[in-house]
Amino acid sequence: MLPINAKTPIGEPFFELYEVDSTNIYAIDKVQANLAAHGAAFFANSQFAGKGQRGKIWNSESGSNIILSVVIDPSSLLINQQFAISAMASLAVYDFFVEMAGEETKIKWPNDLYWRDRKAGGILIYSHIQGKKWQYAILGIGININQTNFSDLTNQPVSLKQITGKSYQPVELAKQLCVCLEQRFKEMENGGIDAQLKEYNQHLYKRGEEVRFKKENIAFSATVQSVNGHGELVLKNGLEDHFGFGELNWLIS
Repeated sequence: MLPINAKTPIGEPFFELYEVDSTNIYAIDKVQANLAAHGAAFFANSQFAGKGQRGKIWNSESGSNIILSVVIDPSSLLINQQFAISAMASLAVYDFFVEMAGEETKIKWPNDLYWRDRKAGGILIYSHIQGKKWQYAILGIGININQTNFSDLTNQPVSLKQITGKSYQPVELAKQLCVCLEQRFKEMENGGIDAQLKEYNQHLYKRGEEVRFKKENIAFSATVQSVNGHGELVLKNGLEDHFGFGELNWLIS
């Protein structure tokens, strides 16, 4: 278990790796071997088995993007507050990206980074809970920085370079991202869960707009209302309905 009263800032230590299968797997192995604790950050120039949400493959051009996993100790949270971590991490990524990409940056439920209608990044969270207590969590973050050619066009990916026309140093940006994560993590731990959920909803992708969704084999339209404290997407189509992660597909071209 991670030491509760010995939390170093997120990003300390910061490890730069040339190539790994997955930064999340690498970080998990280090924690389980007692070689990493809260704050440790693992950046990879390349990974060959990266995963996105729902088991999708995360492809990233070597040396071009942020591929980062950080270890956090969420033991101050209750088990039923798991979405607080997702909201916290999403806001940190938003803070980081909006400074360079501008106000068209949004958070797509549950924790994707979008610019206009294009995906710029995503977060994959691994939580380890034993009994009724958090042990640790790994935040896996991928953000498109300098890449301009993408093999997977499913979500119309976009990079920071395509948005701004500038090239960046991914390692230095990853360290800046760690600063944003540290700020949001402290805010969360200091009683900021409700405020962060409110702010998350302020930046929610397609909020107040009618969107086409698909659940199982049924397509329907509904207005995006908000995300509640349980991490459910609240939609309104005459009546209000709540959907958990994995229940819906967005039908957006």
